[in-house]
Amino acid sequence: MSTSHCYYPEDEEKSVSRLEDAQNVCATKAAPDCVIARRFGKLGLLPRLFASGIETRGVERIPENQRESKNAWNKSVNTVFDIIPVGVLAQSTFTLSFANAVAAILCFGALGAVATAFVATLGPITGLRTIMITRFSSGYLGCTIYSVLNILTQLGFATTTVILGGQTLSNINPGTIPSIVGIIIIGVCSLIPCIIGYNMVHVYERYAWIIILTSMLFLWGLGGKAGYDINAQKPLENTGHALSADILSFGGIVFGLVTGWAPVAADFNCRLPADTPPMRVFLLTFFGLFIPICFVGILGAALTTITDPAYVAAFRGGSTGGLVAQVLSPWGHFGQFILVLLALSVIANNIPNTYSAGLSMQALGRPFGIIPRTFWVLLAFVAYTVAGVAGHEHFFTILSNFLRILSDWTAFFIVIIAEEHFIFRRKNGPLGGYNLDDYDTPSKLPVGVAGILAGCFGVAGAVIGMSQAGPLGGMLAAAFSAVTYLPLRAFEIRLIGR
Repeated sequence: MSTSHCYYPEDEEKSVSRLEDAQNVCATKAAPDCVIARRFGKLGLLPRLFASGIETRGVERIPENQRESKNAWNKSVNTVFDIIPVGVLAQSTFTLSFANAVAAILCFGALGAVATAFVATLGPITGLRTIMITRFSSGYLGCTIYSVLNILTQLGFATTTVILGGQTLSNINPGTIPSIVGIIIIGVCSLIPCIIGYNMVHVYERYAWIIILTSMLFLWGLGGKAGYDINAQKPLENTGHALSADILSFGGIVFGLVTGWAPVAADFNCRLPADTPPMRVFLLTFFGLFIPICFVGILGAALTTITDPAYVAAFRGGSTGGLVAQVLSPWGHFGQFILVLLALSVIANNIPNTYSAGLSMQALGRPFGIIPRTFWVLLAFVAYTVAGVAGHEHFFTILSNFLRILSDWTAFFIVIIAEEHFIFRRKNGPLGGYNLDDYDTPSKLPVGVAGILAGCFGVAGAVIGMSQAGPLGGMLAAAFSAVTYLPLRAFEIRLIGR
């Protein structure tokens, strides 16, 4: 017996409509980059740019079935010229001997690298950018606050970077390229990979360090030929409590330099497969930070031990760029070529700053998140380039003050994330893990009172330690937040349940 089916045109239309809806849902799950790109379909040029390969995804979570990247943290971000001035600060600002400068770089660099490497492990676990992870400890509002802090941090890093690169370019052939023009050149070169996106950032960082490392080795060798005198600063060094204060102060700057990467560490690991061993990510990040920072920072400290009057005069007249130009001067035009490579090496450091600043601007809230990532990257470029032009004559003052402040807020930022992860989100803990689908649903996220209050206590600790020596501000900030977050978060979970 056959069964007849009634046919109506409107039924076909409904069926097609339902099919299209189902296809859209499947498309969202299978290829969300395409769905994200459709948001900007009426914006003319943008869809074409996205179709050409420019990254469409911003702060949206990357599902486990879309993790194809094998890229991890790369050593290029710190095998760069702008780490040299940090080593120079040891003698020029804190009058430390070479031995004490090396000890501070090694010890405080290791501490900072451990903290930052831990944050990096959360990228593959969550598939989220670093700032978005804070929503699971400090709530939606807390994430907005951290976004503001991180925007200022990345723009601060970027400002010091373009200033140094611009000054160095101007020292290649004095009078040819003004510092301001050099700053703009560095900024534009940093912008291009960030516009293209995640994969281009990793491609650049994967290979840039090879050329930069070779240039650094040349610099080490020519500095040795000029004559390192590792005892040159000993008569100028303070003693007793003053020496301890200088070591702690310089160590705090080194710690702040390394932990400055913590608020962006997961940004460049979030596309790794979810089953990537956390220890692998930790070790790659730790050594990718620690080795280059020590190698280049100690080089900066060593260059200040050269006592030849011509080198001393070069440093006083042209800051770090002038000193390095003098070191390379025996090689003539080839030395100038090496100086160009060193000046351009700062791009590798500035690319992550620019890229992550744009992401943090998106993380300020939904109205910001719906605006394309490329717009925020452009805005970040304009902001730090203008700041670099305005402040290029005060590089060392900006650098030392900025890094001191930086170490304070990143200290309590890391502590709060760590306590949330290891205590409240552990497998058998009060929350039993992360419900990652809730990352953009405020009603399912923590209220954030505990995280925000703990951060406020951290600020109070930093203020108390501000008048003290060294990294005491950062240490007190971390301690105050650690002590207060634990009971406050436990009470918040008991009261609200999330």
